[in-house]
Formats: sequence, C-alpha cells, structure tokens
Amino acid sequence: MTETRMEQLRSLLSTTLLVVGDNTITVGQVLSVLLFAALGVLFIYWSTGFLRRLLLRRSFSADLTQMLTRAYLIAATLILAFMVLDILRVPLAAFAFISGAVAIGVGFGAQNIINNFISGWILIWERPIKIGDFLELGDMRGTVEAINTRSTRIRRVDGVHLLVPNSELLENTVTNWTLVDRLVRTNVVVGIAYGSDVQLASKLMLQVAEDDPDVLSDPPYFLIFDDFGDSALVFDLVFWVESNTEGGLRKIRSNLRYAIDAVFREHDVVIAFPQRDIHVDGELRVRRDN
Repeated sequence: MTETRMEQLRSLLSTTLLVVGDNTITVGQVLSVLLFAALGVLFIYWSTGFLRRLLLRRSFSADLTQMLTRAYLIAATLILAFMVLDILRVPLAAFAFISGAVAIGVGFGAQNIINNFISGWILIWERPIKIGDFLELGDMRGTVEAINTRSTRIRRVDGVHLLVPNSELLENTVTNWTLVDRLVRTNVVVGIAYGSDVQLASKLMLQVAEDDPDVLSDPPYFLIFDDFGDSALVFDLVFWVESNTEGGLRKIRSNLRYAIDAVFREHDVVIAFPQRDIHVDGELRVRRDN
C-alpha cells in the first residue's frame, strides 16, 4: 500500500506542466523551485535587515544606508530570479515576447511611475535632499523621513505625513534648510517706548544674546536700530543658530523674548504698546455726575 502511494507521488511529481523549447518542466521541479525561492526570499530580507543594522552601527548616514540596502535588495532579487530560471532551465529568450509587451505598456501607461522611479534614484545618488532634511515646498514645511522608490515621505511641522512624488522634488523649486549645514539666520524685533535709554536697551539686548547658549557667536550676532515707529523705537536683534526645524527656531526666539522682557523689567526699560494722539477740533466738555 505504501509502495503504491509512493508510485502515485512520483508519478504526480513527474507530471509535465510546461514545455519550453527542449526543456520539460514537471510538478516536482516547480515545487522544489518554489521552496528554493521562498527560502531565498526569506534570506534576502533577513540579510537586508542585517546589512541595515550593520551600517547604522558603523555610523553610516540614514540616506546612504537606505541607498546601499536598496541596491543590495534589488541585486539579490535579480540573482535569485536568474538562479530560479537556471534551475528550471528556462532560457531568457523565452521572455522576449513578455519583455516587448512590458516595454509597450511602459511606453503607453507607466511614464509617471518610471519618472518617479528614476527621480528617486537621482535623489539618492546626488543627495540634494537627504533623510532628516527640513524642506519648504510651496506652503508645506516638514522633515524628510524616507526616500522611497516612487515617493518621498515627509512629516509636516503639524505631525501629518505627506507622500510627495519624487519627480516633484526635482522639477519644482524646493527650499532645503539643511542642504549644506544647519545654520539658520533669524531675528527678534523689539519696540521700546519713546524716551527710553536706547544705549542701555541696546546693551541689555546684546547681553541677552551673548548669554543664550543657542545663539552662535560665529557668525556674530548684531543689533540694528531699525526705525522710529508710530508707537515705539524699533530694534532688530539678528543672530545665527543651528536648527533643522521651524519649531526649533520659534523656541529659540521665544526664549530670547522671555529673557529680554525680564531684563527690561529689571532695568525699568518699557516695552512699547500701541498709542495714538487724538486732536479734537472745537470745544470738549467733561461732565462729572454727582
């Protein structure tokens, strides 16, 4: 009984499924190839994860790590595909017709996909935009989290994720705050009341900038007496900081405003508020009710 079942199994495994040229593909070959392919895919994904962890431990940048692991994944997948075809003894010429059909399909309906695919590799190789960069694209501002094959994932300043096609990042004007370095110039505008000691106020604001650990001394910070405003004497404190997000800039400016307000209160320098002089033509009477 057992021998009969073994014969039936051998007969099933030797059943012909496909004939390609002079080669005959049987059920047994297909099953063995499927098992080999499954083990190969598992090994590729495991080795890709191992390579990513190894590169990160070696202090490789996130975008370079992604580029190397993606190149390895594509190369390993192609090698596995050729090995499977070799085991099945299927010549590549058998796919000539399929390749022609794919080329026609690409020509008619996949231009955008190919464009974004090529754009993604250009972004990875030329690195005009890297993982961790802070971008300004139109009205959108956010940090790059991943550069994928078709699109780039950006986390907006409000925490929302955006998927931007790679071609848009190459074809449109993009402001990269951290392309070369993290240096950003910003300013704090302060208005003090008329009649205040402008020399004292200037000295106090420069001292606040010097004491703040986030304000860089190189490039140097400076103070400008900007204008005689309608209600205030306007000063502009200009300084450089290292920041890769808009939120970081806002926090630094907020800290400086707190410090300036505190030191002005200590030295009786008044921060101006809106004022208006009203001139009345004619007689103005003031009546007091008992």
